[in-house]
This record gives sequence, structure tokens and C-alpha cells, in this order.
Amino acid sequence: MVNHTQITKTIALEGYGIKNAKIRYQLSSDELHDITIEKGQGVEVSSGTLAVNTGEFTGRSPQDRFIVKDDITKDKVWWGNINIPFEPNAFDKLYDKVVDYLSEKEVFVRDCYACADPNYKLNIRVINEYPWSNMFAYNMFLRPNEDELKDFSPEWTVINAPGFMADAEIDETRQHNFAILNFTKKIALIGGTGYTGEIKKGIFSALNFILPVYKNTLPMHCSANVGKDGDTAIFFGLSGTGKTTLSTDPDRSLIGDDEHGWTNENTVFNFEGGCYAKVINLSQEQEPEIFSAIKRGAILENVIADDKGDVDFSDTTITQNTRVSYPIYHIENIKVPSIGKNPKNIFFLTADAFGVLPPISKLTPNQAAYHFISGYTAKVAGTEAGVVEPVPSFSACFGAPFMPLHPTEYADMLSTKMKEAGVNVWLVNTGWTGGPYGVGTRMKLKYTRAMITAVLNGDLGVYNYDDYHLHSVFGVAQPRSCPGVPKEVLSPRTTWNDDEAYYKTAFKLSNAFRENFKKFEDNASEEIRRGGPQRYAF
Repeated sequence: MVNHTQITKTIALEGYGIKNAKIRYQLSSDELHDITIEKGQGVEVSSGTLAVNTGEFTGRSPQDRFIVKDDITKDKVWWGNINIPFEPNAFDKLYDKVVDYLSEKEVFVRDCYACADPNYKLNIRVINEYPWSNMFAYNMFLRPNEDELKDFSPEWTVINAPGFMADAEIDETRQHNFAILNFTKKIALIGGTGYTGEIKKGIFSALNFILPVYKNTLPMHCSANVGKDGDTAIFFGLSGTGKTTLSTDPDRSLIGDDEHGWTNENTVFNFEGGCYAKVINLSQEQEPEIFSAIKRGAILENVIADDKGDVDFSDTTITQNTRVSYPIYHIENIKVPSIGKNPKNIFFLTADAFGVLPPISKLTPNQAAYHFISGYTAKVAGTEAGVVEPVPSFSACFGAPFMPLHPTEYADMLSTKMKEAGVNVWLVNTGWTGGPYGVGTRMKLKYTRAMITAVLNGDLGVYNYDDYHLHSVFGVAQPRSCPGVPKEVLSPRTTWNDDEAYYKTAFKLSNAFRENFKKFEDNASEEIRRGGPQRYAF
């Protein structure tokens, strides 16, 4: 790794409008760790990890994410309540206020890049108000070596000022926090929120536009790993469905845990240089690789520790969205560089709190496109105010808040690549079995791991009538047997012991799928529409 304390390069920020700032350039992780503690902005817990509180915002704020509507974006972006337009003049005025706010201050600057494949490399300069935000950038983006830094020329800039509060009436934001992408000026402007996820998701959103529009490459909100034979597996899923957990496998090398590109050369590359994992209920027994990655150099967000510095990962006093950020080299078994070839299996992960989807099922290409566009998981009671029973939650392409284009554009690209590569697609329910949330139980991780392993080992084979059963509501092919998994677990209806209640709930969920898909029907082919559940009411 680069010892950043030896880097002598100096930079100026006047070109950004930041004047007379005390610039702390390319500090090491250790230095940023210590400065954060010296400033009273964080503490060191017993593992040696830095723990910080992100303040008012402990997660992203999708309603406060904007894209500047200009000549580049006006006819390409799918405008609406996900991609909210922002006027160029309003951006310029707000930008001037933010850089004026950062002037005269101590700021932390990092040059880094995204995309492990050198053919897609995106150089980034990150300018942070807080040292721990800059440490997050060190962890999460790819780290140039000393030679690369000598002639480093940033293409995109992230300006991150958590302490700056916008005036909504004057600045044309919704409230005091904001995250704005400007594709003409190649700037991600973030203010009013300390949640570090906005930094990485800003660049991810930019790449979700750049790669398909200019590089004919599919960007994916997924994790990925590779086996000893070179076969790549891809895991799509929303937060809390197990992307990081299931891709971090001691028998396979981790490519990355969250954001990837799939090229025309049939390779898959990581956007990032680190992992950003949820740590709610984390245990060494269940997730040893992630647990071991929590050490000096990592950042814990919004956790609760006792007087001895021991973290209680079950404590959600601050938020259920407790997180850890760590550089990918904290995981022992990683792919270097973070590029895989020969994708063979794709897993769509869903935490179905209704408990009606099979724990694993094989999808046809049409079903895969339908479920990719739908991006289903479920909210459970207690996660949000007013949620007292499971609520369907759909996020197109398993990452709608970060997708500037219409979801069907990504789905069409995925379908094409699946067919060209001969990829198998599997729907995996990491949610509930034996009934809905509150009645049934969460699917055992050891069973989900066994099913994933069976797929990767080729033990579930090609679909045929004797080995699979078609789900009568969703039409997906569920295996009748799987090594390491009791047969009764594979049939969700069997685990309920109440056929009528099961089918009523299954049809309730299938109706929610169809209702959600209505907004995509005009842009989706007949084949994709046929990939969804076909029956209506019980």
C-alpha cells in the first residue's frame, strides 16, 4: 500500500473557488483516524476501529438528490421523483456558496479513482470538510500509487460540506441537505448531511449514466465473486438482503460488494476499493470475514459502544442502518485486480417478509428481466414509523435511487448480456419462511449459503420436470431438493401448514408486483411483461 505521509505533491483549490484553505492532501488512513479523534469527531473502539456519528442523517435522503438538467441530461435522464431536475443557474449559485463556506477552513483532499478495469478508469478528486469523510473516500475508492499521483488529473470532483446548510427558499433545494450531480461540470455537490454513503453513491450514480451512454457497459448495483475455476457470480439485492454477506465467501475470491460494470468483453469489474457493509446484528460466528475486517483502518458509523469500547451490534438506538466502511484488503480472499471474467450465475436477493417466495428458484430470461426491473424486497414492522405489517418495497434494477436512465434500458442491456454469456439467473429469498414476518422465522443463513453453493457447484443442474416444481402464483421453477437443505424448506407453501392463508398472501404480493410494474409497461416488451405473475385474485 502507498504510504501517503511521504507524498510531497501539493495542490491548489483556488480553481474550484475555495480560497485560503488549509489543505491536508492525501493523508494516510492512520493520520485521518488520529485527527478525527483529536477533533472530538470520533472515538476508537476496542477493535481499534474509528467510530463516528454521522449526525442528523444516518442514511441517504433520496428526495434531496438532484441532477442538473442541461444539454447532456435533458433528453436522456428518466426525470421524476427519483431523478429530480435542478436548474443550472441554481446549481452555480449554490456551488458558489458552498466553496465560499469552505474557504479559510481546513479541508481534506484526496485523489483517487473508480473502476478497476483501466479501460474504464474514472479519476476523482474528493474535497471534504471532515477528516473521517476523507478517510471514507480512502476506503471506498481505488487508491492510486505514487507514480499515478504525479500526473493525476481529476475528471470528476466531489465537494462534500456536511456543515453547510442550504436555505431551501433561496437555494431551490427541498430542505437544508442536498446531493446534486452536474454532468456538464462533472461535479457531485453534497451539503447538509454527514452520511458518507452520499459520497460513494454520487459517483455510482454518475457512472450509471456514463457507462451505458458512452461506453456501452452495464453498471450494476451488485456484489460479485469468482471461483477457483474463474467463474464469476453476481449478487443483486437491496440493502439488508445479504449482498455483502453472501458474496464474502472463504471459498471464492471477492471482486467487490456493491457496484460493478459488465463489459462487452464479458468481464465484470469493481467500481470501488472497499466495502460498506451493514453491521446490524453482526456476529463473528455468522459473518467471520466481515467481523474480522472491523479493525484499525475501518470506520464504524452510528454504532453504540460501552465504556470499554465494546460495540453492541444489536443496539439500534441511533439507527438500524449501522454501517462499517473498510478497504477491500481487509478481506483476506480478494481478487487482485478486482476484475472477473466468464459470468455464469446471477442471484437476485430479496428479503420477502411475506414469506411466500421460494428460498431459491430458477428464472427464465423473461422472468429475470421482469424481476430486475421490479427490484423487490419488503419493509418489516419497526423499520419505519407506521409500518406494522410487511410492506412491499420495489426499487428498479435493485438500485433505483442511483439509476439516471429509464430502468428498461438497463434491463435490456442485462437481458442481452445474459443471453450472450449463457448466464443462469436465480431468485433467492433471504427473508421469511413458515409464515410472514411476525409469524414465521428468518431463513437460516446456513441454508441460503448451501443453496448458493449448490448452484455454484452445478448441483441444481438444468431445469426439468422431475427436479423442479413451477410455483403456481409466480411461475418460477423451485427445486425439489438441494444438498444441505431440508426438502420441506424448499417449498414455502409446505412451511406454512395453511394453504388458504399462504395463497391469499401470495396473491396479495403478486398483485403488488403487477401494480408496481404498471409504470414500466409502456417501455417493456410483451416478453418481459409475461415474466411476472399472471393470476390476479384468490
